Amino acid sequence: MKTPIRDIATLFLKLGTIAFGGPAAHIAMMEDEVVRRRRWLSREEFLDFLGATNLIPGPNSTELAIHIGHARGGWRGLIVAGACFILPASCIVSAIAWAYVRFGTLPEVGAILYGVKPVVIAVVFQALWGLGRAALKTRGLIALGIIAVVASVVGVNELAIIFGAGAIMVALRIAAGGKRDATTNLGALAVGSAFAPLGAPTVVVPFGLWPLFAIFLKIGSVLFGSGYVLLAFLRADFVERLHWLTERQLLDAVAVGQVTPGPVFTTATFIGYLLGGPWGAVIATLGIFLPAFVFVALSGVLLPRIKHSPVVRAALDGVNVASLALMAVVTVELARAAVVDWVTLACALISCALLVRWKINSAWLVLAGAIVGATTRLL
Repeated sequence: MKTPIRDIATLFLKLGTIAFGGPAAHIAMMEDEVVRRRRWLSREEFLDFLGATNLIPGPNSTELAIHIGHARGGWRGLIVAGACFILPASCIVSAIAWAYVRFGTLPEVGAILYGVKPVVIAVVFQALWGLGRAALKTRGLIALGIIAVVASVVGVNELAIIFGAGAIMVALRIAAGGKRDATTNLGALAVGSAFAPLGAPTVVVPFGLWPLFAIFLKIGSVLFGSGYVLLAFLRADFVERLHWLTERQLLDAVAVGQVTPGPVFTTATFIGYLLGGPWGAVIATLGIFLPAFVFVALSGVLLPRIKHSPVVRAALDGVNVASLALMAVVTVELARAAVVDWVTLACALISCALLVRWKINSAWLVLAGAIVGATTRLL
């Protein structure tokens, strides 16, 4: 049974407003809402969609929201879920960009994040615990997860880890007798990652809304990886090649994308506002997020048809385990930065207990963390 579009819109507007902490935290909050509370998806279905997002370029948590919307509301749900997840963050970032242009500095957000970050760690831990039990189904997958964690810690590229884990599971499945199935399905599995990078202009051009749109469309079409990878793309285009931004402006834009709720890719909204005002913000946001809708629409059509293949199922199992391993490593890194004193330690432990024992909605915990952070800094 399909979910009413209004319910899909309400959920993702809420998540887009309170989902601090980056993709790992966004995924954890989505799992809490759509698997635990609303039971819109099983854990296995959720993991399949998470694995599928790692096979295509673009912002993973936004693409996961789009997948969930498509599964629960068809094509209308696909558009509504993605747009509602992006809209609150874009509006918040645009307001900050307005203040930045007017006053020349970023508004103070450190006090709020001081209390929110440890709560986010607890939310992610809860999601990892539940998803891990669904993904780590065999000793082989457990071993693969450990290998993926070690590879991430020593600095192996995250894309290599994800596709490597999928390839290992495919090889094991073929060795176990899946050769005939592999010839018909491996091509379909690779569709999401086979898009050729779009060419970038090689000459300096004056600022304009269409060139701005084209640059962000290119970035959204070819970028795999974290916000640090986004930083490299943005610096190459806007600072080094076009000279539209200074180094300081770029770092401020990335900082805003990191500390505001919702997708980190709303960094584009900030840059668009700096360069072209409100219309620049709209054009930049459309450019960087549009490919995510296209890629999810394409992969969403293929996934139900191919995921029951033994070989594709094995590949998705490997990708799912690798994705959770990367999420675990990120969580440890975030925890080291978030838990810095006894107040933040108490926030993390209490939040974890409330989530695991009493199933408190994560939105209320995020709000409580913001209040604790602001109050502590004032005192």
